[in-house]
Amino acid sequence: MKQYRLNPQQGAGLIEVLVTVLILGTSLLALAALQSKSLQYNHSAYLRSQANILAYDILDRVRINRANVANYSLGVDDAKPTGSTLAQTDMNEWLTNIETMLPGADGGIECVAATSFCTVTIQWAEQNSSGDASEDESEFVYTTRL
Repeated sequence: MKQYRLNPQQGAGLIEVLVTVLILGTSLLALAALQSKSLQYNHSAYLRSQANILAYDILDRVRINRANVANYSLGVDDAKPTGSTLAQTDMNEWLTNIETMLPGADGGIECVAATSFCTVTIQWAEQNSSGDASEDESEFVYTTRL
């Protein structure tokens, strides 16, 4: 006569597999979120680096034309200068570079001839994940003495 053995733990392997799949799925979602944040922060650092390079660009142009430091004055919301002087040409090219390299960007410079101090301000639009619209505007301000 054949004997049958009762196995009270039938289906335990399936439950273990389901728990493992749940843990693995949650871990993969966390890794995807981490990767997304990493890309966002990397892009933000890239834009800030570009702003830094652009600030140095206009300051080098001012140093070359040091005799006309007072002519390098442009508000952030001002239109591009259209004159033919070196200062106006420099600022026009610089603003064109800003618009090309940074999204929704604008820039300004203020130089005081008496103290040889120049302040460069660059603003650009940047998408943030917080949902707060006030955080979507980034600003880079650099002050130096020529």
